[in-house]
Amino acid sequence: MSSEYLVEVEHLKQYFPIRTGFMGTTPLKAVDDISFAIKPGETLGLVGESGCGKTTVGRSLLQLYNPTGGRVKFNGEVIFDAGDLNEKGEPVVDEKGMPVRGKTTTVNMLPYRKQMQMVFQDPYSSLNPRMTVEDIIGEPLDVHHLYSTKAERREKVLHLMELVGLNAEHATRYAHEFSGGQRQRIGIARALAVDPKFIVCDEPVSALDVSIQAQVVNMFEDLQHKLGVSYLFIAHDLLVVNHISDRIAVMYLGRMMEMAEADELMNNPIHPYTQSLLSAVPMPDPKIARSRKRIVLEGDVPSPLKAPSGCPFRTRCRYATEQCAAQRPPFTDRGNGHMVACWNK
Repeated sequence: MSSEYLVEVEHLKQYFPIRTGFMGTTPLKAVDDISFAIKPGETLGLVGESGCGKTTVGRSLLQLYNPTGGRVKFNGEVIFDAGDLNEKGEPVVDEKGMPVRGKTTTVNMLPYRKQMQMVFQDPYSSLNPRMTVEDIIGEPLDVHHLYSTKAERREKVLHLMELVGLNAEHATRYAHEFSGGQRQRIGIARALAVDPKFIVCDEPVSALDVSIQAQVVNMFEDLQHKLGVSYLFIAHDLLVVNHISDRIAVMYLGRMMEMAEADELMNNPIHPYTQSLLSAVPMPDPKIARSRKRIVLEGDVPSPLKAPSGCPFRTRCRYATEQCAAQRPPFTDRGNGHMVACWNK
């Protein structure tokens, strides 16, 4: 089965039951009805404030978390389907807002692990301190039996190290002997070991110095050109995301606010939340910086345990109306694939 898209996510939901009281639980809606698709060789940037659900999207997509609802397709094949949908194509929920599971479809993810990998945010905690670099990078080769001799394994590991800018003499060292940027390169080499088609990059440069960030981002681009891999690039730095992404999606409190081509979103933001994020991006040209008006949001981000009714952004939006409180805005196309969830823009 083939498809125009490599990855298709439909109405993805990830709720975590939180105990509130002696016997009761309340769903924490970390990801609440997210849909997007990524083409082969494409990069989709996912941005938003800390705690908005970006990382949970990536982990649920790879089934590191068992999704609460929705459907995930990879290369045209359904790898997760939570079942029941209503007439609008949305997941059916009970009186507590928890999705009602129909006949859940899951597959053995082991074959898909070769094609879908993840680069984690923290290069300090994502590498085993008791393993050498050669063993860290070679572990996926061991799991999937991708070599026939020890010599072939070592040759593959050294090739991967060269691919990410590490020297052969680094192979016998341990992770604590490296800088943050070098550790992240080790993590990237480990993800590339099984020759994946798709990689979730979970804020891979946020823990690095600015000068190292540029090197790692450029390396991601070079690897994409060489290998044709697709990325879901999760970050909170809009300049970094704009540099590497073909399209950008903006999240707030577990929901998608806006999605468009990278240049279109940066030059023509429609949603008030996106406009506020872009107004905070530092500009290198002082004349442009002085001419821009900063849009400061009032109040704090609401708790996902007590999310506002209707539009989740309405409590901080200067355009909010009664309709925003009464109804959740649909995610609609405003032309050329520019998707926005807003009643008033």
